[in-house]
Amino acid sequence: MAKSKTNYECRDCGYTTSRWLGNCPGCKSWNSFEEVIKPEETAASKKHRARLMPAQQAEGSTKARLLDEIDAQEASRTTTGMAEFDRVLGGGIVAGSFILVGGDPGVGKSTLALQLAGRRPDLSILYCSGEESAGQIRQRATRMKLHAPRLHLFTETDITLIQQQAELLKPDLLIIDSIQTVFRPEITSMPGSVAQIRECAGLLMRLAKLTGLTTMVIGHVTKEGDLAGPRVLEHMVDVVLQFEGDKQLNYRLLRTLKNRFGRTQEVGVFEMRENGLRDVANPSELFLSGFTEGISGNAAACILEGNRAIILEVQALVTPASYGTPQRTASGYDQRRLQLLLAVLEKRLGYRFGDKDVFLNIAGGIRLQDTASDLALVSALVSSYLDRPVPEKTLLIGEVGLGAEIRQVSGLETRIREAAKSGFKIIYAPGSMSDALPSLPGTKVHFAGQLHQVNQRLFGPGG
Repeated sequence: MAKSKTNYECRDCGYTTSRWLGNCPGCKSWNSFEEVIKPEETAASKKHRARLMPAQQAEGSTKARLLDEIDAQEASRTTTGMAEFDRVLGGGIVAGSFILVGGDPGVGKSTLALQLAGRRPDLSILYCSGEESAGQIRQRATRMKLHAPRLHLFTETDITLIQQQAELLKPDLLIIDSIQTVFRPEITSMPGSVAQIRECAGLLMRLAKLTGLTTMVIGHVTKEGDLAGPRVLEHMVDVVLQFEGDKQLNYRLLRTLKNRFGRTQEVGVFEMRENGLRDVANPSELFLSGFTEGISGNAAACILEGNRAIILEVQALVTPASYGTPQRTASGYDQRRLQLLLAVLEKRLGYRFGDKDVFLNIAGGIRLQDTASDLALVSALVSSYLDRPVPEKTLLIGEVGLGAEIRQVSGLETRIREAAKSGFKIIYAPGSMSDALPSLPGTKVHFAGQLHQVNQRLFGPGG
């Protein structure tokens, strides 16, 4: 009988110790240690692991090599049939890659994985589900009108049996839904624990790298929005994708957090429909579909996600405070950043928000983090404060500093070209970047170095 060893592991960060601790030295969280009983590897498991080792490893060909001797060929990619998914992956799925997809419950992770089989019916796919029965998956496939003659369903959570099925079928793609439901029998802790996630992910990683099997794993997220499980899970995989979106709305964002084969911070935009996800080739058109000009407090901003520019609407409402303490409410925007910009408007431009309630909303439910939207945001605030609308077909780009200066931003040419394509006629941009831009027919770019210059152009001398 194999001997067992007892350790304690932090469920948040995976820190291991031989005794229980109240406070984790790694992540400083309290009461996060769990008892883990890990048996020593038996002779049978060693023999099973040895079967995964390729012949070249057994022959000792893994010796160190000079950098110039290594073939620098680009990795072969397989397109998924979903243009937005290929975008975030860097052009398609790389053979033998290990992909992790995370997101909130119900956002569409399983739909995205299942739709791959419908877009590429020529690929052999093994779909292992520990959360749904085969009948439930079939119902979803029928609703999506999915045609996938080479899709194999396997509703099992034992990682050893999943590995055996993968070795038997030799599919082009292995999908695990989800990593929190699978378990390794040799580990005594519950599925979803730090030990189980780490061991199962390690086994899947070896399977992907040693056999060339492309593996996609779906992961849960915590209430804070981070991927559940040990941090080492994100270090193991080649690609980390975050699926985002308000379930009350019909669009979804697929964001690249890590990619060993392409750009990070790329974003793909999808529209959720009854029959699955649809690629959105022009996100600006989607987010500006309800934009109404001529109303005070509305302004257009342009953000950059990877190398893609997206134009969206910023809405502000400034009203007299009904109670003693003015309210500061921001939806889709950092409230501390809003407080900072309000302070700049008060100190540098003389607007008094101390007796005003301020409400800010990023239309469409997107989370705005790009500081290049500062100029549009403060213009929307001033517009609502003065009850004067921003002129029509006007886009504002620039970061606002503490001295009310308009600072330069990255990718200005990309943003301006997207604005011209979307029909904007007037663009305000940082004055320090006037030399780097080409002239575009039908679009006038105004460069300004200070916030009061833009304010006077938008709202007149009394603004």
